[in-house]
Amino acid sequence: MGLPLRKADKKYTYGDYRTWPEDERWELINGVAWDMSPAPDRRHQGISGQLFKQIIIYLENKTCEIYAAPFDVLLPEFGETEEDDVSSVVQPDILVVCETEKLTDKGCTGAPDWIIEIQSPFTSKKDMDHKFHLYEHHGVREYWIVDPGNRYVHVYALDDKGRYGEEPQVYLEDATISCTVIEGLAIDLNPVFRE
Repeated sequence: MGLPLRKADKKYTYGDYRTWPEDERWELINGVAWDMSPAPDRRHQGISGQLFKQIIIYLENKTCEIYAAPFDVLLPEFGETEEDDVSSVVQPDILVVCETEKLTDKGCTGAPDWIIEIQSPFTSKKDMDHKFHLYEHHGVREYWIVDPGNRYVHVYALDDKGRYGEEPQVYLEDATISCTVIEGLAIDLNPVFRE
């Protein structure tokens, strides 16, 4: 399985990231720059659209807000007090923020409450490993990894120790998943995986 191209010649920050060409999409994970090309395929976009639709309908007239990529999420480490010094900036496929004070004109600073990543062969290792550890470390309360090829969803929820645990909950294509972060929200996977 391939990995995205990386800029590995130095540790990058949000200050560097903001100077890169707007027609290029990158993410920073602990200072390592990951190229987000190529653009997501049609199936990925269809899955994203179906998930987004179910969530946004449920969130109408509620305080949580939903966003889709490209949308910058800055995850500062202790000591990264200046925005330009932040070494982790990601663009999740879908994110929900309930603590709206984290939202800025540029995106979100701090952990969203819920992140959904949709895998491709190009992003699989990054989503399952690098982003998994990054999101757990920063306290993303719920993390879903959607596998379009195998038609299932891995769901990780932080436990009382701030960990995702060893094994995710796995939901197949005909399941309904209850979100732990948004009380009462259940996602029907049937339309999500419909061809």
